[in-house]
Amino acid sequence: MAYWIAKSDPETYSIFDLQRDGRTIWDGVRNFQARNYLAKMAIGDTVLIYHSNTDKSIVGIAEVTKEAFPDPTADDERWLAVELKFVSMLEKPVSLDRIKKDNILNNIALVKQQRLSVMPITEEEYHRIIEFSSTIEE
Repeated sequence: MAYWIAKSDPETYSIFDLQRDGRTIWDGVRNFQARNYLAKMAIGDTVLIYHSNTDKSIVGIAEVTKEAFPDPTADDERWLAVELKFVSMLEKPVSLDRIKKDNILNNIALVKQQRLSVMPITEEEYHRIIEFSSTIEE
């Protein structure tokens, strides 16, 4: 199993929308590196959902339920999408500021490649974020 972060503008599609819908097609990715990461996602992989722009926080957990397929919103079949299902909200959102201050997390792509909308993280990084979601922010 692999771990990922997927970014979404909450005004466009939020974790609350995913919770309501149960599952969704994660489409609209138009960055080649992010597309390549979508291609590597496998059924059962864990995806942390990050609200960009206003919240700038990791807010929930999803799971890959369908591997990469041509993005139905694209005119070019090289662009990919995956299907995600809602798993849970985080106990507390984990802010980008908190991630940047942590020695384990401050080099993840969320910090170093802020324009990237889909990115891998390690199991250790995943568990660190989950740990932060249940503790008081310092």
